[in-house]
Amino acid sequence: MGAYDTLRIAGSSLGMHQTWLDALAYNIANVNTVVPTDQDAFQAQLVVAGADPEGGVEVRGVALTDPEGLLKHDPGHPLADEDGYVRAPATDLASQMSQLIIAQRGYQASVQTTKYAQDAYSSALQIGAR
Repeated sequence: MGAYDTLRIAGSSLGMHQTWLDALAYNIANVNTVVPTDQDAFQAQLVVAGADPEGGVEVRGVALTDPEGLLKHDPGHPLADEDGYVRAPATDLASQMSQLIIAQRGYQASVQTTKYAQDAYSSALQIGAR
């Protein structure tokens, strides 16, 4: 595997981790979004990743969580139904924050791998120029 392969693979990882980070940020921003009970709850985005046949990783799609969500009793809420319920997402903030840390670490590792590959490629060019 050459420096170009390493850069391509690390680049694919950067793209996948960025997509994952974006989805997690969207989910976290909407963790407290409620709607009337006759509507679908906010559906969190789940990034589906897989191995790229050429090496690296690719985003295969984005799945959504269950639109059923959770019914919460909040009679004072302006969107509450006649029984005092609103529909909230079934998104666990602690889980989303944990995944955010994992995605950030993966992104940082990909950045570092890219830097190392660029340094190796640059050194190889300097050796070849002598």
